[in-house]
Amino acid sequence: MNVILLGPPGAGKGTQAQRLATSRNMVQLSTGDMLRAARTSGTEMGKRVADVMDKGELVTDDIVIGLIEEQLTTVKADGFIFDGFPRTLAQADALGALLEKSGQRLDAVVAMEVDDEVLVKRILNRAEEAKAAGQPVRADDNEDSLKLRLMEYYKKTSPLIGYYHAKGALRHVDAMGEIDGIAKEMSAIVSSVAD
Repeated sequence: MNVILLGPPGAGKGTQAQRLATSRNMVQLSTGDMLRAARTSGTEMGKRVADVMDKGELVTDDIVIGLIEEQLTTVKADGFIFDGFPRTLAQADALGALLEKSGQRLDAVVAMEVDDEVLVKRILNRAEEAKAAGQPVRADDNEDSLKLRLMEYYKKTSPLIGYYHAKGALRHVDAMGEIDGIAKEMSAIVSSVAD
């Protein structure tokens, strides 16, 4: 069972991916987490990642795909949840080829739908609560940066909604509700494609 979660920054992809992973013995593949882990792993791929990140450059698609291939071929689980990947049509094609090569398939793509204005408020409130609790806050959790991140998402990632719709894999979830309610919807979607 392989599932992609699509949605703008702050839609709750990470939270829902963790819940699905725990309840269904799946592995959450977050590119950010994988890059951080690879950087300190000491492997050949890890050295490449560290070199690119230390130079302040963006990690290339082939490195990210390589990291995902490592996970798909070495980790034993009942499936994978792709959290924040793919972000572009080229990455979607590469992931499709990779799954095919490893004898797997994509079972569902869940588009987490949100209202932009509410989303910005949600993230800013979350940042304020974290700051008040003495927890670290992302440097780009401010209104201007959030609007830029949303614009970037709509430019590069939202075309994937049409791409996966055309493949018949797309499902939609209203991600503006309570976390538990969204989790129930997600679980129902995954159950329906698992049958």
